[in-house]
This record gives sequence, C-alpha cells and structure tokens, in this order.
Amino acid sequence: MEKTKIYVVEDYFLIRVSYKHNLGKIKDFDIIGDFETAEECLEAMEKEQADIVLMDLGLPCPYMNGIEATRILCEKYPKTKVIILTSHETEQEFLACTASGASGYVLKDSDPAFLEHAIRAVKFGALWFDPKFADVAKSAFPKPISTDFENLYPKNDIKDVLTSRELEALKLVSEGKSNVEIAEIMMVSKNTAKAHVGNILNKLSVTDRVQAAVMAVKAKLF
Repeated sequence: MEKTKIYVVEDYFLIRVSYKHNLGKIKDFDIIGDFETAEECLEAMEKEQADIVLMDLGLPCPYMNGIEATRILCEKYPKTKVIILTSHETEQEFLACTASGASGYVLKDSDPAFLEHAIRAVKFGALWFDPKFADVAKSAFPKPISTDFENLYPKNDIKDVLTSRELEALKLVSEGKSNVEIAEIMMVSKNTAKAHVGNILNKLSVTDRVQAAVMAVKAKLF
C-alpha cells in the first residue's frame, strides 16, 4: 500500500509531537519530517517532496509565516498539497491562505478525525475547509453580471484592464498585504496605495480585495 508522505511545520514542540503521534498511528500515513520553521521544510522539499504539508499559519517572526510559505510551496511544487493548521478564525487570514494556494484550512482544536479526512480528501484534489468558513468562501466569488451562460462574467483580460502599477498592487493584495504594507513595498504614499486598490476593485467589478485576489488566482496571474 502506497503511503501518503507528510511534512509537519509547527513551531511548538509539544503540538508538533502530538501531530506526529496521532497521524503516525494511521497505517497509510508516513510522517517523513517535522520542522519548527517553514524555511526548514522548504530545504527538505528540495531533497524529498511530500504529498501533503501541514503548515502552521502563525509561525513566529523573524521566520516566514504560513501564508508566504504556502505561496512558495504551491509555486515550486504544484503536486504537493498544503493544509493550514491554525487557531485563528479570521476571514482575512482564511482567504489569504486560500488565495496563496492552500487546499485545506483546519482549526487546531478540531477533532483528529477531521484532520485525517482533510488529508485524504486534499491528496486526491479536493478542497477541505472548516465548516465555519463555508459562508466566507461563498462570498469570495465575484457576482455574475448576467444570467446568460455565455456572458456570466466580463471577458476582458485582467492584464489588459489594469496598469502595470495596479498589477503590482494586485499581486501584493493577493499575498494578503495591507494598504500600509503595499505603500511601503511600492514606495508610494498610503493614499496612493489605497487609490491603486480602489482602481483595481472598480476595474474588476468586485466589491472587496478578497474577490480581486480570487480573480487573480483564477487567472493565474502570479
């Protein structure tokens, strides 16, 4: 029987050991590595790729956080699936993780059986999120402009609609950056960053930055 190869990234030692112990008892799961930081996991992936990476969202500074690590993993290793493990229940973090490529979002206080089901489902291409985020996921999709099957959404290419600076800002929005962070990275004022984000929402006919990020992910812009 082919086993599912799993990496665990969690900075708290006891929690990490608990995941290893509980999942290690499952016959077709193989915990091939556990790490305190995402950097260690990425280094290990260069030598042996896992089927599933269980990624702690709130890894401490100055180390890479779970959102950034997920983005890198999904870009470099598209066959590897990432499941976020977190105690956070904020909509923004859930959507940022999903936009970064996470296939699952599991709260740490969930029943262990829930995580086992998530791993099995995600391995075969499904998305598996805690039910608390079902309404958030539904609200993230842009509303169609028509009920006509041929014209549900605008057909304009995002790259044709947005300027180069707006595309740069959209990439940062997709990474979960705030207006203040966008301003710092793009070396513009906070008002200019806010204006870029506002223009993006208007041009893409969406109501919030999360919907814009989802559109960017679907269009495979970044």
